[in-house]
Amino acid sequence: MALPAANAKRRFEMEYPINASPKLLFPYLASASGLSQWFCDDVRLDPDHRLNMVWDKQNHYAEIAVQRPGRSIRYVFLDERKQPILDANYLDFSLEYSKITDSIFLRVTDYSDHDSEQEQLELWDSLMDKLREQVGG
Repeated sequence: MALPAANAKRRFEMEYPINASPKLLFPYLASASGLSQWFCDDVRLDPDHRLNMVWDKQNHYAEIAVQRPGRSIRYVFLDERKQPILDANYLDFSLEYSKITDSIFLRVTDYSDHDSEQEQLELWDSLMDKLREQVGG
């Protein structure tokens, strides 16, 4: 079995139950002001309609690749010149409804070069706690 190369990208996927309606929740996933309340330190929408997500005082540029209003959104990260990258990191948020439990789940797909799956899990668990505080769910 081959080991992943250093800085090999991994796809992290997790579903989190959120006690909030998609109508209330989606703006926290799809707007600069919503994302800045739980996901990163600040988010600015540039004049070219690209997002500048700031955390740890560093800029991370992204653009919306796909959006299904009220259901899902994918952010694809760009280089520091705001240009596309081959095999770019991306972040996908999808809202899922379970008829069985009558619950809303947020599916997070994080494709990036995180070293530790455990650290990534802890990061997303912490971010989901912040999001739940914002939406009351």
